[in-house]
Amino acid sequence: MGARGGRGAARTGPAGSLGRRLCLAVVLTAVPTMAASDVVSAALQDSWGDFWLFRFFLNAAGYASIMVPGFLLIQYFKRKNYLETGRGICFPIIKSCVFGSEAKSAHPDDVSLAARNETMESSTAQQVLKLLFCAAGLQASYLTWGVLQERVMTRTYGATETNPGEKFKDSQFLVFMNRILAFTVAGLYCALTKQPRHGAPMYKYSFASLSNILSSWCQYEALKYISFPTQVLAKASKVIPVMLMGKLVSRKSYEYWEYLTAVLISVGVSMFLLSSAPDKHLSTVTTFSGVVLLAGYIVFDSFTSNWQDALFTYKMSPVQMMFGVNVFSCLFTMGSLLEQGALLESARFMARHSEFAVHAVLLSICSAFGQLFIFYTINQFGAAVFTIIMTLRQAFAILLSCLIYGHAITVVGGLGVAVVFMALFLRVYARSRMKKRSKKLPASEVPVQKV
Repeated sequence: MGARGGRGAARTGPAGSLGRRLCLAVVLTAVPTMAASDVVSAALQDSWGDFWLFRFFLNAAGYASIMVPGFLLIQYFKRKNYLETGRGICFPIIKSCVFGSEAKSAHPDDVSLAARNETMESSTAQQVLKLLFCAAGLQASYLTWGVLQERVMTRTYGATETNPGEKFKDSQFLVFMNRILAFTVAGLYCALTKQPRHGAPMYKYSFASLSNILSSWCQYEALKYISFPTQVLAKASKVIPVMLMGKLVSRKSYEYWEYLTAVLISVGVSMFLLSSAPDKHLSTVTTFSGVVLLAGYIVFDSFTSNWQDALFTYKMSPVQMMFGVNVFSCLFTMGSLLEQGALLESARFMARHSEFAVHAVLLSICSAFGQLFIFYTINQFGAAVFTIIMTLRQAFAILLSCLIYGHAITVVGGLGVAVVFMALFLRVYARSRMKKRSKKLPASEVPVQKV
């Protein structure tokens, strides 16, 4: 029996060895397949991570993780009637954030109008020097900002003869950089200069902040798909959604010439977009994604301007508005970047490419000081002069981008650009005429709406 068992073992031995070899072969064959599948899945993850719509919802989820708990806290304090029952060391902070400290002002432009009347008493030479200073500051800030924006979003860093380099992909980090410096500059300005007593509940800035973040993100992200001249013209056409948002949010009414110029702007932009010459550079090709992102920028930016107009019914200066909006912008973007782990990744990119670090800092400086020039120009000379300066800046920006980055514009496209800027100057002219006429009836005078 033992002998039979030995012979059975001897018979099954070679078969078992053969089976083990087959199993080993199958495993060795499967290893490269599994490795390849891991590579494919990693590539799919990278492609999803680069898809703008996926990043948009990822960013929105990060903002929601901050806004939703904040909303619930605000509702809790309002239900508990905390303004009357609250006490303790946190009471002033909660009161300022949730309830505010003053009623609305019937004349939100009183401060700026008084300051503007003081400047009218100065000499003509001083006024000319101030105007030149404002124009130079606005042009230098935003022309530099536009060139750097296109450089950061459309070109590679660290490229050599053997290495193609890498592009910076996280638009949200650039928004964070801009907002953190704008917050610092506005805070210092408010601390060093006399400001009106702040009365708006702080949480109301969060809505303008959220739409401002999303509009800026769409603006940066769109440059991955469309040319900078196309983006500039799309910004010029935001007059149309601003008017629509004004109807919906602020219940505003408009004159016939405003509708006429809006139509002219639409025609000019359409001429430019439909006649874009094919170019070998990918950055000059208008894509569907770029158009959607531009539409998102225009919608979010239109909401921001109308919400800020509504907030100005409280007594506040433009710099206080800048500070309040950027407080929440820093909070939202930093929270979202930390949740995604993108803050450290962007910092490592800056460490690898010192040129990018310089560009990102300069971009933020131009954005922050450009906002101060905006407030100072409007305060000194009014919205009409400011609009003329910024309209010229848009034309110079298109020309500068074409010269530096080689964008091609056809004859029809050039005519479309001319139609757009003609419509913008027509708006400025008609608005100034209407304002001169309304001065005869001070009670019916309304604040100047931004173009």
